[in-house]
Amino acid sequence: MSARQRYAAELLALHAEFGADEVLADEPQNRYATPPISAAPDPAGATAPPATPPNSNKPTNAGIPLALESQDAATASARELAERCNNLEELAAAIVNFEGSTLKATATNLVFGDGNSRAQTMWIGEAPGADEDRLGRPFVGVSGQLLDLMLAAIGLDRERVYVSNILPWRPPGNRKPTTAETEIFLPFLERHIDLVEPEILVLVGGTSASTLLRRTEGITRLRGRWLTYTSTRAGAREIAAMPIYHPAYLLRQPALKRDAWRDLLAIKEKLRDG
Repeated sequence: MSARQRYAAELLALHAEFGADEVLADEPQNRYATPPISAAPDPAGATAPPATPPNSNKPTNAGIPLALESQDAATASARELAERCNNLEELAAAIVNFEGSTLKATATNLVFGDGNSRAQTMWIGEAPGADEDRLGRPFVGVSGQLLDLMLAAIGLDRERVYVSNILPWRPPGNRKPTTAETEIFLPFLERHIDLVEPEILVLVGGTSASTLLRRTEGITRLRGRWLTYTSTRAGAREIAAMPIYHPAYLLRQPALKRDAWRDLLAIKEKLRDG
């Protein structure tokens, strides 16, 4: 078998793995595009011009689901929807109706927020897991139980904090969110923060910290430092932000609990100083 034949065989096998296991036409076709309108004869026997001129290369997005169109289009749609929301109920409804991501199709429940929406602190994690997806509440699994213990250690509980996530839908298989997914849902999260109006943001884990602070450093470099999140609305309000280790990470690396305790004490002191 020649190199060209081997390449063709490997390419054919790849398409088969992707589900393209049947030949329907000699040329690729965009199945999401609006079908061309067939020409119909007029009373004089002439045919009407086609809706799209022959040999036209002008692309069309008609009929393409927003989630498949482009990341920029999905993000713009999310921002437009989020800016219209005047309360948390409207924001949750907007997320449910948002069609710019396929995550909703594989999730069971929206995981929006939990706790006191007028609390001083808003704790933002990465994404829902299996337990959160099943119950529709953030941080209710094993890592959520550790978070509750961490809160209790500095005199807090779910009635005195507000918790949410970067993503409101569980990624399939509990995988790490992609950059495209975090960017698409960021406008909803920014509006979420604007509506809660916390005095302090606690960014739980590296994904939360890098997404909201626009920093490239890992969580080991960011944790334990008071940084600043700038709101996109409300006069560019600045909010003190503390990145901390995610409880799931602490369960895998228990030796880091000493550093986590220092971070919690720093949050407690900040709340006391008001």
